[in-house]
Amino acid sequence: MIDPAFAPAAASVAEGRIPGATLGLVTADGQRWIRLAGMAALVPEQEVLTEEHWFDLASVSKVIATTTIILQLADEGRLDLDRPLTDAIPDLRQYDVANAAERKLTFRDCLAHRTHLPAVEPIYTYDGDPQRLRAFVLQREWKHVAPAYSDINFILLGIAIERITGQPLSDWPLGPELSFGPPPGPAVATEFCHWRGRVLKGEVHDENCSAMGGETGHAGLFGTVAGVLGYARGLLDGSGASPAMLQAIRTPHRDHRTCGWERKFVGWSGGQACSDETIGHTGFTGTGLWIDFERGIAWTLLTNRVHPSRHFDSGIFTLRPETGDAVIAAWDAG
Repeated sequence: MIDPAFAPAAASVAEGRIPGATLGLVTADGQRWIRLAGMAALVPEQEVLTEEHWFDLASVSKVIATTTIILQLADEGRLDLDRPLTDAIPDLRQYDVANAAERKLTFRDCLAHRTHLPAVEPIYTYDGDPQRLRAFVLQREWKHVAPAYSDINFILLGIAIERITGQPLSDWPLGPELSFGPPPGPAVATEFCHWRGRVLKGEVHDENCSAMGGETGHAGLFGTVAGVLGYARGLLDGSGASPAMLQAIRTPHRDHRTCGWERKFVGWSGGQACSDETIGHTGFTGTGLWIDFERGIAWTLLTNRVHPSRHFDSGIFTLRPETGDAVIAAWDAG
């Protein structure tokens, strides 16, 4: 069944659009199928991709790690999703307590990307140690934009988690074969980073995450295909999330956005063949996870599409929906 679902990714590898790709499928009862092709690295040395390789999950960190932790803390009564972030971060914009818009933002606002904060900012270019950069994020007067998908939202959520728990994100148990970097096994190479002057392999690709210590609310998580599938199965069978958590990640709060995730919409990354009860999220490095609750299946497409450079048309924005549609066609065909 998985071979026709993997055909689009296999073709992309054969055409040289992406160095390597892994497709994994899992069902609520634990059945798994995995296919892979290509290379974990092309430079400085070639390395064949295996199931044991750890991928830099990039923004998939937002859902597997940050969203999960925030919702679990809410379940435990340690935060209220509809209360301001200042419950956890009282020093947020502390020099403008009366007027700062950031002080009114709630945890749910940030999870659903319904804030005024910009999508991204080159925080790493301001230099300084990780704690100074966190202070910069908290005290900066951010420009106001229309609500949009924003790394800053999740950087703030990551800081809130650190404040509430008194621990780094990496101390939270996320499940087997999921870990903030560096990963404990062979790693897939990402980009030649001009800022760091080397091909990145086993260290986080995202510049801001790297400058802030390698584990933040928006990036930094690594995982194998088995690790990602294990997390997805926990959502499908309910073992990895409470009913309240599942409701939060499946219920739209702004357009197609739930707490952390996206729901199916026209033109989205998961294709159009999946059910309306499908959620998903992608990562800049070429990763993604989609969960179709109606069918009881999930799939992850993990690639190193930025290796050795992001400045190349890898076709990932076409490949993802093509793969999603192929997965559903193969599943429905039995």
